[in-house]
Amino acid sequence: MKLSEVKSALTTMQDVVFKLENGNVVPAHFHITEVGQIDRNFIDCGGTIRKDQKVNFQLWIADDYDHQLKAEKLLNIIELSERLLGIKDGEVEVEYQRETIGKYNLALDKESNVFILENTMTACLAEEACGFPQKSEEVNSDNTGCCTPGSGCC
Repeated sequence: MKLSEVKSALTTMQDVVFKLENGNVVPAHFHITEVGQIDRNFIDCGGTIRKDQKVNFQLWIADDYDHQLKAEKLLNIIELSERLLGIKDGEVEVEYQRETIGKYNLALDKESNVFILENTMTACLAEEACGFPQKSEEVNSDNTGCCTPGSGCC
């Protein structure tokens, strides 16, 4: 979900609600402690230089049970960050502290007008360079997989 889509959704809300994919709702007294832009420059395992840019929200749960962030206030915080930090209209990534800090993509359930924190996954960005078999190739018939000595996988 792009930042412009978040802003548009906020104009139709009074309360801001985040829900995890498993159905658990983020406690209503959450704080958004950061709105920012994260730029990543990195090299994948195949040697390709890559760049990634995301808008970041950080959710934090405190003992302030009387606090509830309203949609208008979050919209004001976003607009301030755009103006002062030059944040661009990019994909939104949400950090949320549970057992450890998790990173989530953001979606909107249009029926309930609730933001959904979608689980993210890691993946190899250079499977061919790592020696992973292509989806159309068959795995070794002896079921040893690709990571055998001399396979080039590891």
